[in-house]
Amino acid sequence: MTDSPVLSLPSPALIAVIGAPGAGRSTFAARHFGAHEVVTDFQALTHRLERGGLTVIDAALTRPDERRQVLAAARAHDLPAAAIVLDLPRPVLEARAARLGRDAASILPAFAELRRTLGGLQKEGFRPVYVLRSAAEIDAAQTVRVPLPPDRRDLRGPFDFIGDVHGCLPELLELLGKLGYVVNGSEVTAPAGRTAVFLGDLTDRGPDSAGVLRLVLGMVGAGTARCVPGNHDEKLARALDGKAVKVMHGLDVTLAQLDAAGEGFKAEVRAFLGSLPSHLVLDAGRVVAAHAGLPERYQGRVSGRVRSFALYGDVDGTYDELGLPVRRDWAAGYSGEAIVVYGHTPVAAPVWVGRTVDIDTGCAFGGALTALRYPELELVSVAARQQYVAPPRPLPLLGPGTGTPELRPDLPS
Repeated sequence: MTDSPVLSLPSPALIAVIGAPGAGRSTFAARHFGAHEVVTDFQALTHRLERGGLTVIDAALTRPDERRQVLAAARAHDLPAAAIVLDLPRPVLEARAARLGRDAASILPAFAELRRTLGGLQKEGFRPVYVLRSAAEIDAAQTVRVPLPPDRRDLRGPFDFIGDVHGCLPELLELLGKLGYVVNGSEVTAPAGRTAVFLGDLTDRGPDSAGVLRLVLGMVGAGTARCVPGNHDEKLARALDGKAVKVMHGLDVTLAQLDAAGEGFKAEVRAFLGSLPSHLVLDAGRVVAAHAGLPERYQGRVSGRVRSFALYGDVDGTYDELGLPVRRDWAAGYSGEAIVVYGHTPVAAPVWVGRTVDIDTGCAFGGALTALRYPELELVSVAARQQYVAPPRPLPLLGPGTGTPELRPDLPS
């Protein structure tokens, strides 16, 4: 819980302005938010959350049961919920009630209930929670809107999206060179202001996962690259956090390489993986990067459900005859405006399905490492030096949908 005159608020999000009668909720909301952003009923609340706008609920919400309803709405729309509590002293509230000709005792139930439950707001699900305890604090407060981590619409590119590397450092170095990046030891110079965007699964299966991590960490740190996590990266992060994971599919080799690299580098990798957003919305919303793809309804939003889809795709927990997760074909039904660039499902050649493109061409399986140049929508690939591991089944020419490698969309207007 934070006391501060500067309130950093996630946006978009649900913002609950909470206070007993007389605390000045409506005045505060009108001062800091647009009239179109402030709602007072649940129907308007759900409508704005569905559209993805910052939504301010102006209601007392002094009881947990009232708050549960709005928190459930925020979760249903994969948006965070923040709370601004106007917790004025009882004498101030009573004096304000008297000036308005109201019975001062009428404020007591709401005031007492808020004081009783105030300490549990974070546990209920509000983050952050700001508490303003005087009229002076309320008057001095300033609000700052902070975009959600996936929202990098301010970054306009051009970009080079790079598919699943899986520890294939020689192929990555060759691909970067083919794209015009100059690699000099640990320093990478990007061509003409371009930025590489790694689509996750940096590690496992290939010969040098530690080397790939060292290169990508350096590029991201220098601003020449961005990165989203893949399911292999997520599993590595859990292993580095000391959580129980099944050490398979090359993770054992990755962990051994990191052990050899030393505790300092392992700590860097752990911090790096923990900092990655589930996906990225770039170029004013025209293009989205997500390891396993992402439907329009989840783009730019944050929740466990959004992160799970971005990491694993459209799965329901069932497995096929080879013990592999069954992945439903999310791309076939995609109708969003943004181009979605993804990997995760290895294919023999890049596959366009509508406005989506799968560029995981199975480098570790002996295929290729592929990049998509954006906005040119030009595909660039380098062949694998060798087959580092055998694929569980032959790589399909077509992905899970019905697209072909030759089809691609026009850019959105």
